[in-house]
Amino acid sequence: MTNRIATVGVAASALAATTLAMAPTASADSFNGCIYPRVCFYLTNSDWNNAAPTAAYRDVTSGYQNLGPRSRGADWVNNTRNDDRAYLRYIVNSTGATAYFCLPPNHHVNFSSAYTVTGIRIDTAATCP
Repeated sequence: MTNRIATVGVAASALAATTLAMAPTASADSFNGCIYPRVCFYLTNSDWNNAAPTAAYRDVTSGYQNLGPRSRGADWVNNTRNDDRAYLRYIVNSTGATAYFCLPPNHHVNFSSAYTVTGIRIDTAATCP
């Protein structure tokens, strides 16, 4: 009888562990100090490494918002939104040309010193073209 109870206990424990491992994760999530549902900017690699965003945007807009002093020229941009992409406008420093980058939901990007990010437009589409 003791052996049978132990077997049932082990089977129940295994079932509970499987249930926990298969539990769905929350869809709304923060990452690296950026609270959902924001697009966060980190001016320096140190800010990124310390999970300390220097600016955040969350409004969907039809046009680009110019970045302020706490976001313009950021080294890192992090999109914690689940269903919205973020278009980033930046300058190619060697030529002065303006270019655009689409940052998908729940992704981040690093801008090297060759580029200066200058604007953001959050769009209600989940994928980038």
